[in-house]
Amino acid sequence: MIHKLIFLFTIIFLFGCVNQPLINQKIVSSDIANFWEAYDKMTSTQDTTLQLQYINELYIDKGTIGLQNIMALKNYTAEGYVDAINKYPKFWNSIRANTLQSKDHQEDIVKSIQKLKAIYPDLSPATIYFTIGILRTNGTIMDSTVLIGSEMSFADKTTIVDELPDWRKPFFTDYNPIEGLELLCTHEYVHTQQTALVDNLLTYCLYEGVAEFVSTKALGVPSEVPAIKFGKDNEAIVKAEFEKDLFIPQRTYNWLWGQNQNELKVRDLGYYIGYSICENYYEKSKDKTLAIKEMIELDFSNEDQIEAFVNTSGFLTDSLNIIYKNFESSIPTVVGIKSLVNGSQDVDPTVKQITLNFSKPMDKENRGFEFGPLGEENVLRVEKVIGFSEDGKSFTIEIGLVPNKQYQTLVSNRFISVDGIPLKPYLIDFKTRVK
Repeated sequence: MIHKLIFLFTIIFLFGCVNQPLINQKIVSSDIANFWEAYDKMTSTQDTTLQLQYINELYIDKGTIGLQNIMALKNYTAEGYVDAINKYPKFWNSIRANTLQSKDHQEDIVKSIQKLKAIYPDLSPATIYFTIGILRTNGTIMDSTVLIGSEMSFADKTTIVDELPDWRKPFFTDYNPIEGLELLCTHEYVHTQQTALVDNLLTYCLYEGVAEFVSTKALGVPSEVPAIKFGKDNEAIVKAEFEKDLFIPQRTYNWLWGQNQNELKVRDLGYYIGYSICENYYEKSKDKTLAIKEMIELDFSNEDQIEAFVNTSGFLTDSLNIIYKNFESSIPTVVGIKSLVNGSQDVDPTVKQITLNFSKPMDKENRGFEFGPLGEENVLRVEKVIGFSEDGKSFTIEIGLVPNKQYQTLVSNRFISVDGIPLKPYLIDFKTRVK
């Protein structure tokens, strides 16, 4: 009898846990209903003035703080909404039913955030907003708000995308977005816990990689980011290309939030890099709970901490310091100037032509000069561009000098070597003699 009572109590207890939210998670979806009210009014007329009025009055002006935030982050405007609604009628009609059923997903999302809290007990609360945007993001954050672009995140295989631009279609065709909704919300929730970003490729990759790894670990599901599977299948070449690009700011969008322009031709491989660094770090850690905490609380402004985290993971082929030294040795430099001595205070003002000599062949399609510290008044004026030598190792310009004047010009990193590495900026700084 006692055993039966214990069993009955256990069943009642478990049933209660399933039906009671374990955290007080706020999810706001009122923007969705407002959007479709505005949509119905807009599509009842061809008058664009009235359409703008309806989208403003019925959607934007009534919007939540979540809508305000996503509009600010993604530069959404009333005119943009009107344009997108008029251009893609089949798309909007096909996505409508799914978005209006957003509340059906809320219980599962709450459970997902509870799972996140289970592996990261210090989780701070964030409000999740279901908004409708203009196809620029399925999810992002601002401060403690998770902002879901429902027109993208609620898509499934029935969503009609043939009207959309070619660059946007792969998001809908590569996988089934609505199936990853709980994972998306958890991923973005992790972002609300992270420190402010620093503008470099490595921290961007870690920012996304931490959120993806932690959210998949919390939910016990694989990542749905296609780049992660591609990276695991092609690790050696992906890692090699990343290490070549790691310290080149111009290459960031090869790896995140843009279309990869290198030979890999796969977007968002930075997710794979960051994810794999975290995965390695986690597997090497004895205290798994501490490892999750360390990932989420990484201070991106602390270079020593970031370097230690990456090096400890052992994912890259060598330490960051050695990778940078190898990269540094490949940076093109200006090795000299023909016809004058840089830094001289006694340059002949009759010099009419100078030639920059580089340490390695340069890409003849790229060049650029900027003002020096003394500004425009002291810039070295280029009267005629002669251009690159045949081997690309020198660049000649004609100049006009006057006596007794200080000249400065920065040879910028818009000069790029043939292997794609920007020039180490070089300041030309000299003074002409009195006569």
